[in-house]
Amino acid sequence: MTTVLAIHAHPDDIEFQCAGTLLRLAEGGIEVHVATMTPGDCGSAELSADEIADVRRSEAARAAALLGAEYRCLEFRDLSICFDNPSRRRVAEYLRCVRPDIVLTAPPVDYMPDHEVTSLLVRDACFNAPIPNYLTGADDPADPIGGIPHLYYVDAVEGVDWYGESQPAGIVVDVSEVFERKLEMLACHESQRSWLLKQHGMDEYLESCRRWGGERGAEIGVAYGEAFRQHRGHPYPGDDRLSQLLSAVAE
Repeated sequence: MTTVLAIHAHPDDIEFQCAGTLLRLAEGGIEVHVATMTPGDCGSAELSADEIADVRRSEAARAAALLGAEYRCLEFRDLSICFDNPSRRRVAEYLRCVRPDIVLTAPPVDYMPDHEVTSLLVRDACFNAPIPNYLTGADDPADPIGGIPHLYYVDAVEGVDWYGESQPAGIVVDVSEVFERKLEMLACHESQRSWLLKQHGMDEYLESCRRWGGERGAEIGVAYGEAFRQHRGHPYPGDDRLSQLLSAVAE
């Protein structure tokens, strides 16, 4: 069975950027795993870090359950994800445990370093996890995986780089039929909606997702879409397995 892993920095990032695609895959019988690097421990103005982390882990697990997926937090901390050897080993060990054929993760350029370092750590883990002599230091380490997974980056927030310039999509997936269920998954993250209202004065949590999904969908003439770019640099696989898989499950 094909296994797909979606791993991003914080609870709700996956729901914003690729939950529709995951819903389509899960409906087709594909095994889906969902992970975040952190539990969102800085995401509250009222609760302590430990208290909000407990809330947000529960919200993420509820959202993943709507996919029939397992949720895992790798227990980094907000605003503290670093590219160092302990972090590299932790992410590689997780990939060895899940053994994904396809990995969806954060884009290399985004509005905050947590997203960008997540992208780099996951890309690095895809390369390192198949190497037998790469030791993770886990107490009960998983075996190396059989090869480098197919790696895809989700959209940056609002689809722009550091300078506000649009980042092109490599592929856009039609998620129109599952979009309301995507919003249902996103709505599980009620604490994040409250945090954004408090921190940024923004109370359009679901509508901003709907608006951006509509913009990406318009690029291919459908109601709602999700965009990805595939990492095709040496020696990562270059054939578009995600599109092939989505075509197969749609038949």
